[in-house]
Amino acid sequence: MSEDEDYLDKSPSAARMGKAAEYLVAASCILATHGELNVSTSMVDDEGVDLVFHRRGGTATLAVQVKSRMSTTSVVRKGQCLANVRSQTFQPRPDLDMLFMAVDVERGAIMTAWLVPSPVFADMVKEPNGKGQYRFSASMKEGSGDRWSPYRLTAAQLSQRILTRLSELEKSSA
Repeated sequence: MSEDEDYLDKSPSAARMGKAAEYLVAASCILATHGELNVSTSMVDDEGVDLVFHRRGGTATLAVQVKSRMSTTSVVRKGQCLANVRSQTFQPRPDLDMLFMAVDVERGAIMTAWLVPSPVFADMVKEPNGKGQYRFSASMKEGSGDRWSPYRLTAAQLSQRILTRLSELEKSSA
């Protein structure tokens, strides 16, 4: 197992860095939408939900599980983003998206992100591996055509995509 695959098990600061990445997403989405988006955080992350987004004046909510990887890891430096999702907490549903992202530690900024609706993620990864984990592996390179490229976003695109997802959820519940 590489250092990047085992990142959360090895680094004593991994949980702190992961939580900071979640707050980075929350703050940047609120700021980029001039306060149109609001975000709630979970006190306990035992159901695989880190952030819950809603639009000011809207009724729909979008739960998001965040999987972040730091620019200091060798895999991110090579232009890849790898993450594992535990099958024990992963329950696909229309109002849950998976947010995979690489974070530039030096700048404190989102480098690349992938916002994948959880039913799509479940369809694309099919079965968990021998450790009971679903594997996400995507190229950060703009021109790559890997299977996750339709969900790849820049930091500037992320908040607008979340607003779009909320609109889709509002329409489906109407």
